[in-house]
Amino acid sequence: MPTAPIPHWPGRTIGSVHVRSTPDGAPEQAVFVHGLAGSATNWTDLMDELKDVVTGHAIDLPGAGFSPAPADGDYTVAGHARAVAGLLEETGPSHLFGNSLGGAVAVRVAATRPDLVRSLTLISPALPDLMPRYGPVRIAAAATPRLGEWVAATMRMIPAEQRINASFAMVWADAESVHPERLREAVDELRRRDGLPHAGAAMIGSARGIVAEYFRRGEENLWRQAERIQAPTLIVHGRRDRLVRPAMAAKAGRAFRQVRLVLLPRAGHVAMMEMPQVVAVEARRLISETRLGNAPLAK
Repeated sequence: MPTAPIPHWPGRTIGSVHVRSTPDGAPEQAVFVHGLAGSATNWTDLMDELKDVVTGHAIDLPGAGFSPAPADGDYTVAGHARAVAGLLEETGPSHLFGNSLGGAVAVRVAATRPDLVRSLTLISPALPDLMPRYGPVRIAAAATPRLGEWVAATMRMIPAEQRINASFAMVWADAESVHPERLREAVDELRRRDGLPHAGAAMIGSARGIVAEYFRRGEENLWRQAERIQAPTLIVHGRRDRLVRPAMAAKAGRAFRQVRLVLLPRAGHVAMMEMPQVVAVEARRLISETRLGNAPLAK
């Protein structure tokens, strides 16, 4: 029996970044921010589920996907947040989505540019955790001066298929459920990235950026910024997440002002890729509630 074609969204350059967008026509706008070593295509299937309610714009963060390296070489969370805010200035106030590193970036944007964020959806956000899992420890090692460069150079010697399979095994609860075409796309994309002179610097710089946030103190600490966010917020965690502890949802429930927490028993670190239909149901509910005037979220 033939299977339905899976969606693909065209890309274009907006300002200094590459963006993939669904067709115009939906009543509202949304911006989607990927995680470390990800790209705009991480959101393709969720954007398809939501295309009737929001025109989606998935950004390739500076140095990732098809976006060029930033002119100033800034791969910090603040640098990525400026790129996202720049896109939001083009789209107008939008519903903001972020996964992992993209979740940390989205928190900073929502805290510093509340005028641009109608609602906030965070999927396994990489917020500071004093008890990080194995994955974040590996990221910290890759972010270590000299060691990070050695890790990046060594990894490029491993076949792309092997690296992608290892990555999916880490971030998906069940890597066997990855659509074969999505797997092929990821391998092709990694091979393309291997040929880019800035790919290693982008990965290492972004890893160092998120690690720095784990040790930041004061008003710019991400948890302190979360406390200031006014936008209604949805936080989704996968119980089988190997990178971000699902237990962090409890801390998020205390930090964000208007928040609903969703724990998915069979999801890993990238629930929007693993079960986009389920995430879309929750996102639609948030968008609908926001449309009614930012009323407090039902718990």
